[in-house]
Amino acid sequence: MEEITSALVAEFGESVSEPRIFREETTITIKEPERIAQICQFLKTKFAFDYLVDITSIDHYGDDPRFELSYELNSLTTGAGLRLKTAVGEEQGSLPSVSGVWKTADWHEREIFDMMGISFDGHPNMKRILMWEGYPYYPLRKDFPLAGKPSEMPDVAFTDKAPLEGGPFVTAPTDLSSVHKEPRAKQFDKK
Repeated sequence: MEEITSALVAEFGESVSEPRIFREETTITIKEPERIAQICQFLKTKFAFDYLVDITSIDHYGDDPRFELSYELNSLTTGAGLRLKTAVGEEQGSLPSVSGVWKTADWHEREIFDMMGISFDGHPNMKRILMWEGYPYYPLRKDFPLAGKPSEMPDVAFTDKAPLEGGPFVTAPTDLSSVHKEPRAKQFDKK
């Protein structure tokens, strides 16, 4: 990992931070988010990081920059793992796509766009993946109400707010085992 981090600093200089190691996991922060695709291509080509495990986004509502993205990389050849982090402000709102480096980034980036509103420049198909086209909100942002928002599109989805109570993971207080507490188990207890 020292060789990788040294090569990153030599190639990209002040654009990357010194590595932070916690519980044997290495994290490098990309200080210039517009260089994320270049850095990812460098890591794939030079150090065989051939597997993009995931891209996640975090909303630091009230802070600037508001959003943080985390790229989990792995090399199937060497077994090395690396986390890249970068931040993007709400006013900037976009990053270069890494779908040209790893095809799997396509769906990860679309989900982040759909749920958080961060777009990816150069993405081949930047459209919603979970919500319908034209939906005006981003449900995983912290300023999105937990109770949801009413829909103005009755042909696409229900018009009332989604209920939070009575879902499949709500359990009733009891001394029974967790198998018997699960609400769907009650239908079998009646027999």
